[in-house]
Amino acid sequence: MTRRPAPTRQIHLDFHTSEHLPDVAGRFDAEVFADTLARAHVDSVICFARCHHGWVYYRSADLADRVHPQLRADLLEEQIRACRDVGIRVPVYTTVQWDDLTCTAHPEWRIQHADGSLEGTPPFEAGFYRKLCLNSPFRQFMKDHVREILTTVGGDGLYLDFIRPDVCVCMHCRRLMEENGLDPERPADREEFGVSTVNAFEAEMSAYARSLVPGCPVTYNGGHIGMRHREIAGAYTHFELETLPSGGWGYQYFPVTARYARTLGPAVVGTTGKFHSTWGDFHSLKNKAALEYECYRMLAMAAGCSIGDQLHPSGVLDPDAYRLIGDVYAEVERKEPWCRGAVPVTEIAVLHPEEVLGGGVMQLPPAVQGVTRMLEEGGHQFDLVDSHADFGRYRMLVLPDHIRTGPRVAEKIERFLAAGGALVATFESGMTPDGSAFALPSLGVTARGPGETDAEGRPVRGRAFPRNDHTDYVRPGEVLAGRVPRTEHTTYARGVDISADDGTDVLADTVAPYFDRHWRHYTSHLQAPSSGRVRGPAATRRGNAVYFAHPLFTQYERNAPLWMKHLFLDAVDLLLPEPLLRHDGPSTLRATVNAQPEEGRQVVHLLHYVPERRGSAFDTVEDVIPLHGLTVSLRTRGAVRAVISVPDGTPLPYATADGRTRIFVDRIDGHRMICVETS
Repeated sequence: MTRRPAPTRQIHLDFHTSEHLPDVAGRFDAEVFADTLARAHVDSVICFARCHHGWVYYRSADLADRVHPQLRADLLEEQIRACRDVGIRVPVYTTVQWDDLTCTAHPEWRIQHADGSLEGTPPFEAGFYRKLCLNSPFRQFMKDHVREILTTVGGDGLYLDFIRPDVCVCMHCRRLMEENGLDPERPADREEFGVSTVNAFEAEMSAYARSLVPGCPVTYNGGHIGMRHREIAGAYTHFELETLPSGGWGYQYFPVTARYARTLGPAVVGTTGKFHSTWGDFHSLKNKAALEYECYRMLAMAAGCSIGDQLHPSGVLDPDAYRLIGDVYAEVERKEPWCRGAVPVTEIAVLHPEEVLGGGVMQLPPAVQGVTRMLEEGGHQFDLVDSHADFGRYRMLVLPDHIRTGPRVAEKIERFLAAGGALVATFESGMTPDGSAFALPSLGVTARGPGETDAEGRPVRGRAFPRNDHTDYVRPGEVLAGRVPRTEHTTYARGVDISADDGTDVLADTVAPYFDRHWRHYTSHLQAPSSGRVRGPAATRRGNAVYFAHPLFTQYERNAPLWMKHLFLDAVDLLLPEPLLRHDGPSTLRATVNAQPEEGRQVVHLLHYVPERRGSAFDTVEDVIPLHGLTVSLRTRGAVRAVISVPDGTPLPYATADGRTRIFVDRIDGHRMICVETS
């Protein structure tokens, strides 16, 4: 895997500034600006060339009429000069598809819907949220703008914001679709063309930037790193993952997205914000514990750190905001020697449901969130991957709920199993693309048809109903009953009806209710109780493959049945009896393992910050709850020379036996890093 560079302590400094605000940058002092950042232990700050309003903040010759009319300083040039004087890098920000001035001047460059309407904010609604088409003459506008930035302003690379695949049927897109053999009337063709348009734009723009400035760092932001980025990863120097937990992304978005993005090659930087809520929340400060957790979790994922702020129109940074940021970044800087060049150590690959179901900004499939929660709560080390990944790097594959497989992927999974790999599949995973049969003989199960249907004739399996109209029960057998009582447990959603092939062991039974809930026959408030009648297998094992008939991960994301998590983690233990890491802490503890190969050491990150629902739809962290007296067991190779708590340098007691090192941790206050040196 590509080694990651040292984490940065970056500020992403927004400056979307209306022309109706007076005396913009009137109080800006370049030396004070740079000194404030330096005192906050910042080593990189993204500064603005052009904002979503469309204004520019440097002495532009090409866009002289776009220089902010209230600007009282050569802002960007002075920011770059002063920051470089104190050793701070300045990547330059410019907007792409949101630009109010350009949309107003050139409405014919805007994205057009299939019904002929223009995309975006209506005329009498506040906001600049109108997208420009990348196939219009706006494309040349952007190239000219990038040329001017790189050749006259300079900076330390480009951050090109807000660029996403879009469906557009403007005259430029229709013409190009037809030239490429696509039918503009077909929605699927329009979707395909939208992705290819963005990828082609990013590839062209990065090549152009690097032709002007060899090796120019370039990254793009569309709010989400997903499946399309494998094809275009070479256009990125690094991925910056915009994941403000309090800004709509939630606390589960970053670990899911980072675990996939880090497998694609470019370095990964996480982006959160100092805001209490989201971008543009002036005069608000995030809880310190929340900001610590968000940054330290980036380090634990072998990612760099970036904190979003918004410069006041006066040009003055908020001293209190930078005291908060400085407190956190001072600790990040102390931890960096044990994060620099770190790569994640993982042994489980989870096939990402987004490849099958689609997804995007803040729209992660529930199954991927559920499986991520379960594996993190179980202390397992894993990546999220797509079907093009090298499965041979891992000991286990997990196919969560919806990974139907065509011949190419099915053959690849069968080869992985034949080579000794382990597999856990749930619900429709491992079935053919039409969901009618199983494509993986190694699972050792046969589908018995689509199962029950609703009044409209649609299969009910896997679907949620308000009163659990179609559900069944799981009764585990002895092998999976370690933490799960051997009684009936409601699934809340019907599973796949299967039979076990010869040579396949049944680990749990599916038990039918007396009847499905219907206006003709119902009982009590919700589903009918168990009838005791076995409908078929609920969990099976054949060799190194375990299959669960129900959508465990989607259901866990929905309402977190503890028994489902225990059933899955017990199956993982069956197939991986010696996992890379174990701990005896609570499920709220997050544990990751990174390696620094050149230094000959592994670093275990232990985080115990517990996000809480502190508003009707708002999660945050306010209090740090310490943990005491934990044991961490790490699978190690070679002789262990030292186990040290870093960066404080305290030796920790440990014992080695049978290829494992047991480490005794006296206390965790939010984040603790344990360095294991081997020979």
